Amino acid sequence: MTKTTDAKARAMPSPLPPTEAELAEWNALSRDEQIARYREYLTHPDCQRVSKASMADVLTAARERVAARNRG
Repeated sequence: MTKTTDAKARAMPSPLPPTEAELAEWNALSRDEQIARYREYLTHPDCQRVSKASMADVLTAARERVAARNRG
């Protein structure tokens, strides 16, 4: 795999919905490049922390923060 500095080289998975441009950049990557980006993203030290929270707990907390912002 060759490395370039164009937009395709910056396309990474994100927890946020992609913009049209980000989605186009992501879709322009090959399947192998997409998998490599996911692996790189998920092996980042921030993703290696252990938590006792379940995914349901995380989702509930996130929804509560959004609701509080919308009220405030």
